[in-house]
Amino acid sequence: MFSAVHTPVAPLSTFVSKLWSLSDAPSHARERIVPSGTFELVINLDEDEFRIYDSTGSEHVRRFSGAMLSGAYRRFFVIDTREHASVMGVHFRPGGALPFLGHPPGLFPDSHIDLETLWGTHAGELRERLCSAPTLALRFQILEAALLGRLRRPLKRHGAVRVALSALDRGTRVGDIVQQVGLSHRRFNELFTAEVGMTPKLYGRVQRFQRASRLARRRSSAGWSELAAECGYFDQSHLIRDFIDFSGFSPAEFLRHSIPQVKEGHVALLGADGSSSSNTGAPSQP
Repeated sequence: MFSAVHTPVAPLSTFVSKLWSLSDAPSHARERIVPSGTFELVINLDEDEFRIYDSTGSEHVRRFSGAMLSGAYRRFFVIDTREHASVMGVHFRPGGALPFLGHPPGLFPDSHIDLETLWGTHAGELRERLCSAPTLALRFQILEAALLGRLRRPLKRHGAVRVALSALDRGTRVGDIVQQVGLSHRRFNELFTAEVGMTPKLYGRVQRFQRASRLARRRSSAGWSELAAECGYFDQSHLIRDFIDFSGFSPAEFLRHSIPQVKEGHVALLGADGSSSSNTGAPSQP
């Protein structure tokens, strides 16, 4: 699988972490995408469709156009990897999707949305331009220009949300943040959820899971009790519950499915022998 990343410059870099491109579908048929606390814009340059399966293990598929926005999910969902033949995307920073949607991200919990619903005919026009561009560099340029065009509007972001995002990334408790920003707990939750797309408590859990999964992947042998303590879990059982809630896998299973051929935040659905699996993703037992 070929992958490439483009890092935007200011002012886009305030809202967008990276633009990315993938090509050449992997051998496994399905992947789970685990929660990240962020929005993702994805554009399929091979076929004008995306197929999304839920986390219940059913074969029911939801179909979207080839230009789609993925909201801030609280559980994993499953994708068809044949769409990796040629796909581009935008990985927004937490809360960074706000100026590009036309609506608060909190209106799209656990959602996929056709980009045309938000951008009208500009969504299809953007996909056509990307499909016809002869080089990857030009595609990144086109995508970046489209985002900059959407950014030129008055934007109101609440300072308490920016403070909270940084603090939650460090593992600070929500109650301590509420005291720091001087808002009521209810008002703080409303502001944060509207801008980010999930509650501050859930966002903090997702970031703790992300820290634990990144650290586990970097180590040759994972000591789960030590990792749990390092990442702020009460104990190993607490860590296991979060892995199952967010990925459907126990920590050990999560590592086995996090093969080098998958994008960050994705886990391959493999058989017990490591071969490809068509299972849509019923949660595994610990």
